Amino acid sequence: MVTFAPMKQTKDMVRAYTRFLKLQQGASANTLDAYLRDVDKLLAFLNDEGKSPVEAELSDLQAFAAQLHDIGIGPRSQCRILSGVRSFFRFLQMDGWRDNDPTELLESPVLGEHLPEVLSTEEVDALESSIDVSKPEGHRNRAIIEVLFSCGLRVSELVNLKLSNLFAEEQYIRVFGKGSKERLVPISGRALHELDNWFQVRSTMKIKNGEEDYVFLNRRGAHLTRTMILIMIKQQAVEAGIQKTISPHTLRHSFATALLEGGADLRVIQVLLGHENIGTTEIYTHIDVSTLRDEIINHHPRNIITHARAI
Repeated sequence: MVTFAPMKQTKDMVRAYTRFLKLQQGASANTLDAYLRDVDKLLAFLNDEGKSPVEAELSDLQAFAAQLHDIGIGPRSQCRILSGVRSFFRFLQMDGWRDNDPTELLESPVLGEHLPEVLSTEEVDALESSIDVSKPEGHRNRAIIEVLFSCGLRVSELVNLKLSNLFAEEQYIRVFGKGSKERLVPISGRALHELDNWFQVRSTMKIKNGEEDYVFLNRRGAHLTRTMILIMIKQQAVEAGIQKTISPHTLRHSFATALLEGGADLRVIQVLLGHENIGTTEIYTHIDVSTLRDEIINHHPRNIITHARAI
């Protein structure tokens, strides 16, 4: 029985950490899954070393970080994994499993300046124009791309977008982001137009029970998955002749970049993106921000186009 005590103790730690993330941190299912995967990597390494998380020292964690590098995991992914490891050890200290945090002096790999891939407004237009709207899913796919670009949503936020959270008359949508935190995001007239086209198609569909409130559905009447949207966007980029490696997140980056180039304030962009830390948003400051202003809505190209047509 004594032989198996460390293993049972480790399982108890992970269960306690999972409850902490769920109940006290309000972690979403995706965030929870990512953090637990990071912990699993660490535990597998420590198990090979014959140690439990209670016994792990800084040198063990440095060896773990070195192994991540040796097996070919990139610097950015290493940083993300080590962030999860730090969270785990902070919890162990806070919850009384350890009397110290061995990650306090653990260094992450130095990242070179990395600018996210972005699409110009013209490239987004090309992406949408390449879609065959004679197909049942055509108008849906155009609406997906336009909402991602016009509202800067995460793909997880898009797949969970509900009809009950659309306020077309006020031109806002209610979004539930990481940790189920709510925010209101303006939606452009162009995006609403594409949604109207999709809703005409959607109204003819047989929708599965419990799926009626989801905005975007597949052919079987169930809400889309993140993978479906990723595949669609990558295929559409090929159709449009776009050489960049893009994903749904590229459209979110493009949203933020378009706003900043137009003169929007970085902190307003932070709120619209749902970033808790302004540092996350500051990746966009490679663009000249000398003309930043307080207003935001009129700075996005979709809204500028809409206002110009109205005039």
